[in-house]
Amino acid sequence: MITILLALALLWPLVVVGWTLWIAYRTPPQQQGYFSALWLSAAWPALLLAYGGEAHWTIDGWMLGGEWSLNALSRPWLAFTALLWSLAALHAKGYFAAEQEKARSGGQEAQRRLLRLALLWPLTLLGNVLLIIAQDIASFYLGFALMTFAAYALVVHSGTEQARLGAKAYLMLAVVGEGLILGGFLWAAGEANTLTLQGVRESILEAEQGAWMATLLCLGFGVKAGVIGLHVWLPLAHPVAPAPASAVLSGAMIKAGLLGWINVLPLGSEQVSASLAQFGRFMLIAGLAAAFGAALYGVFQRHPKAILAYSSISQMGMMTALVAMGLVAPEVWPLLWPGLVLFAAHHALAKGALFMGTSISEHLPRWPLTAVWGLLALPGISLAGAIGAGLVSKWGVKSPLYEMHHESLIKLLSWAAVGTAALVSVALWRQWQQRHQGGSQPGQWGAWLVAIVAALLTPFWLPLPAGSIEMPPLKEWLGIMWPFPVGVLFAVAGWLLTRPLKGKSLPAGDLWWLYAGIVGAALVPIRLCGNYCAQLKAASVANAQKAEETLMDHLTRLLSSESWLRHHAGGLMMVLAVLLAALMMWEGQQ
Repeated sequence: MITILLALALLWPLVVVGWTLWIAYRTPPQQQGYFSALWLSAAWPALLLAYGGEAHWTIDGWMLGGEWSLNALSRPWLAFTALLWSLAALHAKGYFAAEQEKARSGGQEAQRRLLRLALLWPLTLLGNVLLIIAQDIASFYLGFALMTFAAYALVVHSGTEQARLGAKAYLMLAVVGEGLILGGFLWAAGEANTLTLQGVRESILEAEQGAWMATLLCLGFGVKAGVIGLHVWLPLAHPVAPAPASAVLSGAMIKAGLLGWINVLPLGSEQVSASLAQFGRFMLIAGLAAAFGAALYGVFQRHPKAILAYSSISQMGMMTALVAMGLVAPEVWPLLWPGLVLFAAHHALAKGALFMGTSISEHLPRWPLTAVWGLLALPGISLAGAIGAGLVSKWGVKSPLYEMHHESLIKLLSWAAVGTAALVSVALWRQWQQRHQGGSQPGQWGAWLVAIVAALLTPFWLPLPAGSIEMPPLKEWLGIMWPFPVGVLFAVAGWLLTRPLKGKSLPAGDLWWLYAGIVGAALVPIRLCGNYCAQLKAASVANAQKAEETLMDHLTRLLSSESWLRHHAGGLMMVLAVLLAALMMWEGQQ
Protein backbone atom coordinates (compact mmCIF):
# COMPACT_ATOMS: atom_id res chain seq x y z
CA MET A 1 0.00 0.00 0.00
CA ILE A 2 2.75 2.46 0.89
CA THR A 3 4.47 1.76 -2.44
CA ILE A 4 1.24 2.63 -4.24
CA LEU A 5 1.08 5.87 -2.28
CA LEU A 6 4.68 6.62 -3.29
CA ALA A 7 3.84 6.09 -6.95
CA LEU A 8 0.77 8.30 -6.63
CA ALA A 9 2.69 11.03 -4.79
CA LEU A 10 5.17 11.28 -7.65
CA LEU A 11 2.89 10.55 -10.62
CA TRP A 12 -0.27 12.39 -9.60
CA PRO A 13 1.21 15.90 -10.19
CA LEU A 14 2.18 14.74 -13.69
CA VAL A 15 -1.38 13.48 -14.24
CA VAL A 16 -2.61 16.93 -13.17
CA VAL A 17 -0.25 18.59 -15.68
CA GLY A 18 -1.41 16.28 -18.48
CA TRP A 19 -5.08 16.82 -17.66
CA THR A 20 -4.59 20.59 -17.52
CA LEU A 21 -3.01 20.55 -20.98
CA TRP A 22 -5.78 18.32 -22.35
CA ILE A 23 -8.49 20.63 -20.99
CA ALA A 24 -6.65 23.71 -22.25
CA TYR A 25 -6.68 22.46 -25.85
CA ARG A 26 -10.11 20.78 -25.79
CA THR A 27 -12.19 23.37 -23.96
CA PRO A 28 -13.08 26.86 -25.22
CA PRO A 29 -11.56 29.64 -23.08
CA GLN A 30 -15.05 30.82 -22.09
CA GLN A 31 -15.71 27.47 -20.36
CA GLN A 32 -12.24 26.66 -19.05
CA GLY A 33 -11.53 26.22 -15.33
CA TYR A 34 -7.86 26.37 -14.43
CA PHE A 35 -8.23 25.23 -10.81
CA SER A 36 -10.36 22.11 -10.94
CA ALA A 37 -10.80 19.60 -8.13
CA LEU A 38 -8.14 17.44 -9.79
CA TRP A 39 -5.70 20.37 -9.75
CA LEU A 40 -6.43 21.00 -6.07
CA SER A 41 -5.64 17.35 -5.27
CA ALA A 42 -2.07 17.40 -6.61
CA ALA A 43 -0.49 17.26 -3.11
CA TRP A 44 -2.99 14.91 -1.45
CA PRO A 45 -1.20 11.60 -2.21
CA ALA A 46 2.03 13.07 -0.78
CA LEU A 47 0.17 14.06 2.38
CA LEU A 48 -1.21 10.53 2.77
CA LEU A 49 2.25 9.10 2.10
CA ALA A 50 3.69 11.03 5.05
CA TYR A 51 1.37 9.13 7.38
CA GLY A 52 1.92 5.73 5.80
CA GLY A 53 4.81 4.77 8.08
CA GLU A 54 8.54 4.39 7.54
CA ALA A 55 9.81 2.69 4.39
CA HIS A 56 12.82 2.44 2.10
CA TRP A 57 12.95 1.85 -1.65
CA THR A 58 15.91 0.92 -3.86
CA ILE A 59 15.23 1.33 -7.58
CA ASP A 60 18.15 0.15 -9.68
CA GLY A 61 16.59 1.20 -13.00
CA TRP A 62 16.13 4.83 -11.94
CA MET A 63 18.89 7.04 -13.43
CA LEU A 64 22.10 6.12 -11.53
CA GLY A 65 20.17 4.06 -9.00
CA GLY A 66 17.40 5.45 -6.82
CA GLU A 67 17.40 5.45 -3.02
CA TRP A 68 14.18 6.83 -1.59
CA SER A 69 13.19 6.76 2.07
CA LEU A 70 10.51 7.72 4.55
CA ASN A 71 12.16 8.04 7.93
CA ALA A 72 11.96 10.04 11.14
CA LEU A 73 13.15 13.17 9.29
CA SER A 74 11.46 12.92 5.90
CA ARG A 75 7.99 11.93 7.16
CA PRO A 76 7.27 15.11 9.18
CA TRP A 77 8.97 17.21 6.50
CA LEU A 78 6.74 15.72 3.83
CA ALA A 79 3.67 16.14 6.06
CA PHE A 80 3.97 19.88 6.59
CA THR A 81 5.13 20.48 3.03
CA ALA A 82 2.23 18.60 1.42
CA LEU A 83 -0.31 20.16 3.80
CA LEU A 84 0.88 23.67 2.98
CA TRP A 85 0.82 22.99 -0.77
CA SER A 86 -2.75 21.67 -0.44
CA LEU A 87 -3.96 24.71 1.48
CA ALA A 88 -2.16 27.12 -0.84
CA ALA A 89 -3.82 25.47 -3.86
CA LEU A 90 -7.26 25.88 -2.29
CA HIS A 91 -6.41 29.49 -1.47
CA ALA A 92 -5.29 30.01 -5.08
CA LYS A 93 -8.70 28.94 -6.39
CA GLY A 94 -10.33 31.86 -4.60
CA TYR A 95 -7.40 34.24 -5.04
CA PHE A 96 -7.46 33.96 -8.85
CA ALA A 97 -11.26 33.97 -9.21
CA ALA A 98 -11.33 37.51 -10.64
CA GLU A 99 -8.48 36.80 -13.04
CA GLN A 100 -10.21 33.62 -14.16
CA GLU A 101 -13.36 35.60 -14.96
CA LYS A 102 -11.24 37.95 -17.03
CA ALA A 103 -9.78 34.96 -18.89
CA ARG A 104 -13.25 33.57 -19.56
CA SER A 105 -14.37 36.91 -20.97
CA GLY A 106 -11.63 36.75 -23.60
CA GLY A 107 -8.55 38.22 -21.93
CA GLN A 108 -5.73 36.42 -23.70
CA GLU A 109 -3.03 37.68 -21.35
CA ALA A 110 -4.97 36.37 -18.34
CA GLN A 111 -5.46 33.03 -20.12
CA ARG A 112 -1.74 32.73 -20.80
CA ARG A 113 -0.76 33.60 -17.21
CA LEU A 114 -3.26 31.24 -15.61
CA LEU A 115 -2.36 28.34 -17.90
CA ARG A 116 1.35 28.83 -17.16
CA LEU A 117 0.68 28.87 -13.42
CA ALA A 118 -1.67 25.87 -13.57
CA LEU A 119 0.98 23.82 -15.41
CA LEU A 120 4.08 24.76 -13.43
CA TRP A 121 2.50 24.71 -9.96
CA PRO A 122 2.21 20.87 -9.91
CA LEU A 123 5.74 20.52 -11.33
CA THR A 124 7.13 22.73 -8.56
CA LEU A 125 5.26 20.58 -6.04
CA LEU A 126 6.64 17.41 -7.62
CA GLY A 127 10.22 18.66 -7.28
CA ASN A 128 9.57 19.58 -3.65
CA VAL A 129 8.19 16.11 -2.84
CA LEU A 130 10.97 14.27 -4.67
CA LEU A 131 13.81 16.06 -2.89
CA ILE A 132 12.25 15.26 0.50
CA ILE A 133 12.14 11.49 0.00
CA ALA A 134 15.33 11.22 -2.07
CA GLN A 135 18.43 9.67 -0.50
CA ASP A 136 20.54 9.50 -3.67
CA ILE A 137 22.30 12.46 -5.24
CA ALA A 138 20.67 12.26 -8.68
CA SER A 139 17.09 12.14 -7.36
CA PHE A 140 17.70 14.87 -4.82
CA TYR A 141 19.31 17.18 -7.35
CA LEU A 142 16.60 16.48 -9.94
CA GLY A 143 13.88 17.36 -7.44
CA PHE A 144 15.72 20.46 -6.23
CA ALA A 145 16.36 21.76 -9.76
CA LEU A 146 12.80 21.01 -10.93
CA MET A 147 11.36 22.86 -7.95
CA THR A 148 13.76 25.77 -8.43
CA PHE A 149 13.16 26.50 -12.10
CA ALA A 150 9.46 25.65 -12.27
CA ALA A 151 8.86 28.13 -9.43
CA TYR A 152 9.89 30.98 -11.77
CA ALA A 153 6.28 31.04 -12.99
CA LEU A 154 5.06 31.57 -9.42
CA VAL A 155 7.12 34.74 -9.06
CA VAL A 156 6.70 36.31 -12.50
CA HIS A 157 2.96 35.60 -12.73
CA SER A 158 1.62 39.17 -12.84
CA GLY A 159 4.10 40.19 -15.55
CA THR A 160 4.63 43.70 -14.17
CA GLU A 161 8.01 45.40 -14.22
CA GLN A 162 8.45 44.70 -10.49
CA ALA A 163 7.49 41.05 -11.03
CA ARG A 164 10.07 40.69 -13.79
CA LEU A 165 12.71 42.24 -11.51
CA GLY A 166 11.82 39.87 -8.66
CA ALA A 167 11.80 36.90 -11.02
CA LYS A 168 15.14 37.96 -12.51
CA ALA A 169 16.71 38.23 -9.06
CA TYR A 170 15.26 34.84 -8.11
CA LEU A 171 16.48 33.17 -11.29
CA MET A 172 19.98 34.68 -11.18
CA LEU A 173 20.53 33.58 -7.58
CA ALA A 174 18.98 30.19 -8.36
CA VAL A 175 21.45 29.56 -11.20
CA VAL A 176 24.35 30.49 -8.91
CA GLY A 177 23.00 28.19 -6.22
CA GLU A 178 22.47 25.27 -8.59
CA GLY A 179 26.04 25.61 -9.84
CA LEU A 180 27.44 25.56 -6.31
CA ILE A 181 25.32 22.55 -5.35
CA LEU A 182 26.35 20.62 -8.44
CA GLY A 183 30.02 21.44 -7.84
CA GLY A 184 29.81 20.36 -4.21
CA PHE A 185 28.02 17.11 -5.07
CA LEU A 186 30.47 16.20 -7.84
CA TRP A 187 33.47 16.91 -5.61
CA ALA A 188 32.17 14.96 -2.62
CA ALA A 189 30.81 12.07 -4.70
CA GLY A 190 34.03 11.77 -6.70
CA GLU A 191 36.14 11.82 -3.55
CA ALA A 192 34.20 8.96 -1.93
CA ASN A 193 33.00 7.20 -5.10
CA THR A 194 29.40 7.39 -3.86
CA LEU A 195 25.97 8.13 -5.28
CA THR A 196 24.06 8.62 -2.03
CA LEU A 197 23.58 11.52 0.36
CA GLN A 198 24.90 9.33 3.18
CA GLY A 199 28.10 8.89 1.15
CA VAL A 200 28.34 12.66 0.71
CA ARG A 201 28.12 13.14 4.48
CA GLU A 202 30.88 10.57 5.02
CA SER A 203 33.01 12.15 2.29
CA ILE A 204 32.73 15.61 3.87
CA LEU A 205 33.53 14.13 7.27
CA GLU A 206 36.61 12.17 6.17
CA ALA A 207 38.06 14.13 3.23
CA GLU A 208 40.96 16.51 3.79
CA GLN A 209 39.06 19.21 1.89
CA GLY A 210 35.72 18.37 3.51
CA ALA A 211 35.23 21.89 4.84
CA TRP A 212 35.44 23.30 1.31
CA MET A 213 32.94 20.74 0.02
CA ALA A 214 30.64 21.74 2.87
CA THR A 215 31.12 25.41 1.97
CA LEU A 216 30.03 24.87 -1.63
CA LEU A 217 26.94 22.90 -0.61
CA CYS A 218 26.11 25.26 2.24
CA LEU A 219 26.20 28.31 -0.03
CA GLY A 220 24.30 26.52 -2.80
CA PHE A 221 21.48 25.48 -0.49
CA GLY A 222 21.81 28.82 1.27
CA VAL A 223 20.30 30.61 -1.74
CA LYS A 224 17.00 28.87 -0.97
CA ALA A 225 17.43 29.14 2.80
CA GLY A 226 18.02 32.90 2.67
CA VAL A 227 21.58 32.92 4.00
CA ILE A 228 22.83 36.44 4.62
CA GLY A 229 24.23 37.87 1.39
CA LEU A 230 22.29 35.36 -0.76
CA HIS A 231 18.88 36.36 0.58
CA VAL A 232 18.26 39.31 -1.71
CA TRP A 233 15.73 37.57 -3.97
CA LEU A 234 13.25 37.02 -1.12
CA PRO A 235 12.19 40.65 -0.44
CA LEU A 236 12.08 41.31 -4.19
CA ALA A 237 10.08 38.21 -5.14
CA HIS A 238 7.51 38.04 -2.35
CA PRO A 239 5.84 41.46 -2.78
CA VAL A 240 5.16 40.72 -6.46
CA ALA A 241 4.25 37.03 -6.24
CA PRO A 242 0.60 36.03 -5.69
CA ALA A 243 -0.24 35.34 -2.04
CA PRO A 244 -0.58 31.52 -2.46
CA ALA A 245 2.74 31.42 -4.29
CA SER A 246 4.40 33.43 -1.51
CA ALA A 247 2.94 30.97 1.01
CA VAL A 248 4.69 27.96 -0.56
CA LEU A 249 7.83 29.91 -1.44
CA SER A 250 8.38 31.05 2.13
CA GLY A 251 6.76 28.13 3.91
CA ALA A 252 7.86 25.04 1.99
CA MET A 253 10.44 25.81 -0.70
CA ILE A 254 12.72 27.89 1.51
CA LYS A 255 12.95 24.84 3.80
CA ALA A 256 14.47 22.80 0.96
CA GLY A 257 17.77 24.54 1.62
CA LEU A 258 17.53 23.67 5.31
CA LEU A 259 16.77 20.02 4.49
CA GLY A 260 19.72 20.01 2.09
CA TRP A 261 22.06 21.05 4.91
CA ILE A 262 20.70 18.37 7.22
CA ASN A 263 21.11 15.73 4.50
CA VAL A 264 24.67 16.50 3.46
CA LEU A 265 26.45 17.92 6.52
CA PRO A 266 27.87 15.44 9.09
CA LEU A 267 25.79 16.89 11.90
CA GLY A 268 26.20 15.27 15.30
CA SER A 269 29.28 13.24 14.33
CA GLU A 270 31.93 12.92 17.02
CA GLN A 271 34.68 12.81 14.37
CA VAL A 272 34.07 16.36 13.14
CA SER A 273 37.43 17.86 12.17
CA ALA A 274 38.75 21.18 13.42
CA SER A 275 38.17 22.74 9.98
CA LEU A 276 34.54 21.57 9.90
CA ALA A 277 34.00 22.86 13.45
CA GLN A 278 35.44 26.22 12.36
CA PHE A 279 33.12 26.16 9.34
CA GLY A 280 30.25 25.52 11.75
CA ARG A 281 31.21 28.59 13.77
CA PHE A 282 31.16 30.73 10.63
CA MET A 283 27.75 29.27 9.79
CA LEU A 284 26.53 30.07 13.30
CA ILE A 285 27.67 33.69 13.00
CA ALA A 286 26.05 34.00 9.55
CA GLY A 287 22.78 32.65 10.90
CA LEU A 288 22.69 35.08 13.81
CA ALA A 289 23.65 37.96 11.51
CA ALA A 290 20.67 37.11 9.28
CA ALA A 291 18.36 36.77 12.30
CA PHE A 292 19.18 40.25 13.62
CA GLY A 293 20.04 42.08 10.39
CA ALA A 294 16.85 41.08 8.56
CA ALA A 295 14.72 42.10 11.54
CA LEU A 296 16.42 45.48 11.79
CA TYR A 297 16.06 46.20 8.08
CA GLY A 298 12.61 44.69 7.66
CA VAL A 299 10.81 46.92 10.17
CA PHE A 300 11.47 49.91 7.90
CA GLN A 301 9.63 48.38 4.93
CA ARG A 302 6.17 49.49 3.84
CA HIS A 303 4.91 46.52 1.82
CA PRO A 304 3.48 43.84 4.17
CA LYS A 305 4.84 40.98 2.09
CA ALA A 306 8.31 42.54 1.99
CA ILE A 307 8.21 42.72 5.80
CA LEU A 308 7.13 39.07 5.97
CA ALA A 309 9.96 38.17 3.58
CA TYR A 310 12.47 39.73 5.96
CA SER A 311 10.77 37.84 8.79
CA SER A 312 11.42 34.60 6.86
CA ILE A 313 15.08 35.55 6.44
CA SER A 314 15.31 36.24 10.18
CA GLN A 315 13.61 32.97 11.14
CA MET A 316 15.77 31.00 8.70
CA GLY A 317 18.79 32.68 10.27
CA MET A 318 17.78 31.15 13.60
CA MET A 319 17.43 27.73 11.98
CA THR A 320 20.82 28.19 10.31
CA ALA A 321 22.36 28.82 13.72
CA LEU A 322 20.70 25.68 15.10
CA VAL A 323 21.99 23.56 12.20
CA ALA A 324 25.47 24.97 12.78
CA MET A 325 25.33 23.65 16.35
CA GLY A 326 25.45 20.15 14.87
CA LEU A 327 29.03 20.92 13.79
CA VAL A 328 30.07 23.23 16.63
CA ALA A 329 28.65 21.05 19.43
CA PRO A 330 27.87 17.62 17.90
CA GLU A 331 26.68 16.18 21.21
CA VAL A 332 23.61 18.45 21.20
CA TRP A 333 22.35 17.44 17.74
CA PRO A 334 20.54 14.16 18.66
CA LEU A 335 18.44 16.15 21.14
CA LEU A 336 18.10 19.25 18.96
CA TRP A 337 16.94 17.97 15.57
CA PRO A 338 13.32 17.04 16.52
CA GLY A 339 12.81 20.55 17.90
CA LEU A 340 14.31 22.01 14.74
CA VAL A 341 11.91 19.98 12.56
CA LEU A 342 8.98 21.20 14.65
CA PHE A 343 10.33 24.76 14.39
CA ALA A 344 10.48 24.42 10.59
CA ALA A 345 6.99 22.89 10.37
CA HIS A 346 5.42 25.53 12.57
CA HIS A 347 7.16 28.32 10.67
CA ALA A 348 5.93 26.84 7.37
CA LEU A 349 2.25 26.84 8.38
CA ALA A 350 2.39 30.11 10.34
CA LYS A 351 4.18 31.96 7.56
CA GLY A 352 1.87 30.42 4.98
CA ALA A 353 -1.10 31.71 7.00
CA LEU A 354 0.48 35.17 7.27
CA PHE A 355 1.03 35.41 3.51
CA MET A 356 -2.49 34.18 2.80
CA GLY A 357 -3.64 36.77 5.30
CA THR A 358 -2.27 39.55 3.09
CA SER A 359 -4.86 38.63 0.46
CA ILE A 360 -7.56 38.56 3.15
CA SER A 361 -6.73 42.14 4.22
CA GLU A 362 -6.77 43.18 0.56
CA HIS A 363 -10.29 41.69 0.14
CA LEU A 364 -11.77 41.89 3.61
CA PRO A 365 -14.63 39.46 4.24
CA ARG A 366 -17.82 40.85 5.72
CA TRP A 367 -16.82 39.95 9.26
CA PRO A 368 -16.22 42.20 12.28
CA LEU A 369 -12.83 43.88 11.92
CA THR A 370 -11.81 42.82 15.41
CA ALA A 371 -12.37 39.17 14.47
CA VAL A 372 -10.47 39.52 11.18
CA TRP A 373 -7.50 41.26 12.76
CA GLY A 374 -7.45 38.89 15.70
CA LEU A 375 -7.23 35.97 13.29
CA LEU A 376 -4.60 37.74 11.20
CA ALA A 377 -2.48 38.25 14.31
CA LEU A 378 -2.71 34.69 15.68
CA PRO A 379 -0.04 33.04 13.47
CA GLY A 380 2.31 35.99 14.05
CA ILE A 381 1.90 35.77 17.82
CA SER A 382 2.55 32.03 17.64
CA LEU A 383 5.58 32.58 15.41
CA ALA A 384 7.05 34.84 18.10
CA GLY A 385 6.66 31.98 20.58
CA ALA A 386 3.89 33.43 22.72
CA ILE A 387 1.09 30.91 22.11
CA GLY A 388 0.32 27.49 20.67
CA ALA A 389 2.85 25.54 18.70
CA GLY A 390 5.24 28.49 18.72
CA LEU A 391 5.59 28.12 22.47
CA VAL A 392 6.27 24.38 22.15
CA SER A 393 8.67 24.72 19.20
CA LYS A 394 10.76 27.36 20.97
CA TRP A 395 11.03 25.06 23.99
CA GLY A 396 11.88 22.17 21.66
CA VAL A 397 15.10 23.91 20.61
CA LYS A 398 15.87 25.70 23.87
CA SER A 399 15.57 22.65 26.11
CA PRO A 400 18.50 20.74 24.50
CA LEU A 401 20.59 23.92 24.54
CA TYR A 402 19.85 24.36 28.24
CA GLU A 403 20.76 20.73 28.87
CA MET A 404 24.10 21.12 27.09
CA HIS A 405 24.81 24.51 28.72
CA HIS A 406 24.59 26.79 25.67
CA GLU A 407 22.83 29.59 27.53
CA SER A 408 24.48 32.35 25.48
CA LEU A 409 22.94 31.06 22.27
CA ILE A 410 19.54 30.83 23.98
CA LYS A 411 19.75 34.53 24.91
CA LEU A 412 20.66 35.48 21.35
CA LEU A 413 17.77 33.43 19.94
CA SER A 414 15.39 35.05 22.42
CA TRP A 415 16.43 38.51 21.28
CA ALA A 416 16.06 37.38 17.67
CA ALA A 417 12.48 36.39 18.55
CA VAL A 418 11.98 40.01 19.63
CA GLY A 419 12.79 40.93 16.04
CA THR A 420 10.20 38.42 14.80
CA ALA A 421 7.54 39.95 17.03
CA ALA A 422 8.43 43.44 15.80
CA LEU A 423 8.28 42.36 12.15
CA VAL A 424 4.88 40.68 12.36
CA SER A 425 3.54 43.69 14.29
CA VAL A 426 4.74 46.10 11.59
CA ALA A 427 3.37 43.80 8.87
CA LEU A 428 -0.07 43.81 10.50
CA TRP A 429 0.03 47.59 10.84
CA ARG A 430 0.89 47.96 7.15
CA GLN A 431 -1.94 45.59 6.26
CA TRP A 432 -4.31 47.75 8.30
CA GLN A 433 -3.15 50.86 6.45
CA GLN A 434 -3.56 49.18 3.06
CA ARG A 435 -6.77 47.24 3.77
CA HIS A 436 -9.53 47.09 1.17
CA GLN A 437 -13.09 45.90 1.10
CA GLY A 438 -14.28 43.52 -1.55
CA GLY A 439 -15.01 40.17 0.05
CA SER A 440 -12.80 37.11 -0.08
CA GLN A 441 -13.85 33.89 -1.80
CA PRO A 442 -14.84 30.95 0.48
CA GLY A 443 -11.86 28.86 -0.61
CA GLN A 444 -9.59 31.82 -0.02
CA TRP A 445 -10.53 32.42 3.60
CA GLY A 446 -11.25 28.74 4.25
CA ALA A 447 -7.67 27.70 3.43
CA TRP A 448 -6.39 30.62 5.51
CA LEU A 449 -8.39 29.54 8.56
CA VAL A 450 -7.24 25.93 8.27
CA ALA A 451 -3.62 27.12 7.97
CA ILE A 452 -4.02 29.13 11.19
CA VAL A 453 -5.40 26.13 13.07
CA ALA A 454 -2.69 23.84 11.65
CA ALA A 455 -0.01 26.34 12.68
CA LEU A 456 -1.31 26.62 16.24
CA LEU A 457 -1.67 22.83 16.63
CA THR A 458 1.43 21.66 14.76
CA PRO A 459 2.72 19.23 17.46
CA PHE A 460 -0.59 17.33 17.42
CA TRP A 461 -0.57 16.36 13.74
CA LEU A 462 3.13 16.33 12.83
CA PRO A 463 4.45 12.71 12.75
CA LEU A 464 7.54 13.26 14.92
CA PRO A 465 9.14 10.40 16.89
CA ALA A 466 7.18 9.65 20.05
CA GLY A 467 8.45 11.51 23.10
CA SER A 468 10.78 13.79 21.11
CA ILE A 469 8.75 16.94 21.89
CA GLU A 470 7.34 17.98 25.26
CA MET A 471 5.33 20.91 26.56
CA PRO A 472 7.50 23.45 28.37
CA PRO A 473 7.16 23.52 32.18
CA LEU A 474 4.93 26.30 33.43
CA LYS A 475 7.87 28.07 35.05
CA GLU A 476 9.55 28.40 31.62
CA TRP A 477 6.58 30.02 29.89
CA LEU A 478 7.50 33.56 30.81
CA GLY A 479 11.07 33.02 29.57
CA ILE A 480 9.69 31.92 26.20
CA MET A 481 6.86 34.44 25.87
CA TRP A 482 8.59 37.69 26.86
CA PRO A 483 10.01 38.48 23.37
CA PHE A 484 6.52 39.06 21.97
CA PRO A 485 5.45 42.05 24.12
CA VAL A 486 8.97 43.49 23.92
CA GLY A 487 8.91 43.16 20.14
CA VAL A 488 5.54 44.93 19.95
CA LEU A 489 6.94 47.78 22.06
CA PHE A 490 9.95 48.03 19.76
CA ALA A 491 7.61 48.16 16.75
CA VAL A 492 5.62 51.00 18.32
CA ALA A 493 8.81 52.87 19.20
CA GLY A 494 10.10 52.40 15.66
CA TRP A 495 6.83 53.72 14.25
CA LEU A 496 7.07 56.82 16.41
CA LEU A 497 10.69 57.40 15.41
CA THR A 498 10.01 57.00 11.69
CA ARG A 499 6.91 59.21 11.51
CA PRO A 500 9.03 62.26 10.48
CA LEU A 501 10.15 60.30 7.38
CA LYS A 502 6.63 60.79 5.94
CA GLY A 503 6.28 57.42 4.29
CA LYS A 504 9.84 57.03 3.04
CA SER A 505 11.38 53.59 3.52
CA LEU A 506 14.49 51.62 2.74
CA PRO A 507 14.39 49.82 -0.61
CA ALA A 508 13.40 46.17 -0.52
CA GLY A 509 16.21 43.91 -1.65
CA ASP A 510 18.90 45.80 0.32
CA LEU A 511 22.17 44.26 -0.95
CA TRP A 512 20.68 43.56 -4.39
CA TRP A 513 21.11 47.22 -5.29
CA LEU A 514 24.70 47.17 -4.02
CA TYR A 515 25.39 44.07 -6.12
CA ALA A 516 23.73 45.70 -9.12
CA GLY A 517 25.88 48.82 -8.63
CA ILE A 518 29.09 46.79 -8.35
CA VAL A 519 28.25 44.74 -11.43
CA GLY A 520 27.29 47.91 -13.29
CA ALA A 521 30.63 49.53 -12.35
CA ALA A 522 32.51 46.39 -13.37
CA LEU A 523 30.73 46.43 -16.72
CA VAL A 524 31.76 50.04 -17.47
CA PRO A 525 35.16 49.08 -18.99
CA ILE A 526 33.46 46.33 -20.98
CA ARG A 527 30.86 48.78 -22.23
CA LEU A 528 33.61 51.29 -23.15
CA CYS A 529 35.49 48.55 -25.00
CA GLY A 530 32.27 47.55 -26.71
CA ASN A 531 31.58 51.14 -27.73
CA TYR A 532 35.14 51.49 -29.07
CA CYS A 533 34.76 48.28 -31.03
CA ALA A 534 31.41 49.49 -32.36
CA GLN A 535 32.99 52.78 -33.43
CA LEU A 536 35.91 50.92 -35.01
CA LYS A 537 33.48 48.67 -36.82
CA ALA A 538 31.47 51.65 -38.03
CA ALA A 539 34.65 53.40 -39.23
CA SER A 540 35.83 50.23 -40.98
CA VAL A 541 32.47 49.81 -42.67
CA ALA A 542 32.50 53.47 -43.75
CA ASN A 543 36.04 53.19 -45.18
CA ALA A 544 35.15 49.94 -46.93
CA GLN A 545 32.08 51.56 -48.45
CA LYS A 546 34.16 54.54 -49.60
CA ALA A 547 36.79 52.26 -51.16
CA GLU A 548 34.02 50.28 -52.82
CA GLU A 549 32.49 53.45 -54.22
CA THR A 550 35.90 54.55 -55.61
CA LEU A 551 36.52 51.15 -57.17
CA MET A 552 33.06 51.08 -58.67
CA ASP A 553 33.67 54.55 -60.13
CA HIS A 554 36.85 53.32 -61.84
CA LEU A 555 35.06 50.25 -63.08
CA THR A 556 32.26 52.43 -64.45
CA ARG A 557 34.80 54.49 -66.39
CA LEU A 558 36.40 51.35 -67.75
CA LEU A 559 33.02 50.09 -68.82
CA SER A 560 32.44 53.43 -70.60
CA SER A 561 35.78 53.02 -72.45
CA GLU A 562 34.77 49.49 -73.44
CA SER A 563 31.60 50.87 -75.04
CA TRP A 564 33.65 53.45 -77.04
CA LEU A 565 36.04 50.73 -78.16
CA ARG A 566 33.18 48.50 -79.32
CA HIS A 567 31.71 51.46 -81.30
CA HIS A 568 35.00 52.34 -83.08
CA ALA A 569 36.49 48.88 -83.35
CA GLY A 570 36.27 48.72 -87.20
CA GLY A 571 38.03 52.03 -87.78
CA LEU A 572 40.70 51.26 -85.24
CA MET A 573 41.42 47.92 -86.90
CA MET A 574 41.84 49.64 -90.28
CA VAL A 575 44.24 52.18 -88.80
CA LEU A 576 46.17 49.36 -87.14
CA ALA A 577 46.33 47.45 -90.43
CA VAL A 578 47.64 50.52 -92.29
CA LEU A 579 50.27 51.07 -89.60
CA LEU A 580 51.39 47.44 -89.77
CA ALA A 581 51.61 47.58 -93.59
CA ALA A 582 53.66 50.79 -93.47
CA LEU A 583 55.96 49.24 -90.87
CA MET A 584 56.50 46.17 -93.07
CA MET A 585 57.23 48.30 -96.15
CA TRP A 586 59.74 50.37 -94.20
CA GLU A 587 61.56 47.28 -92.98
CA GLY A 588 61.62 45.91 -96.58
CA GLN A 589 63.39 48.99 -97.85
CA GLN A 590 66.00 48.62 -95.14
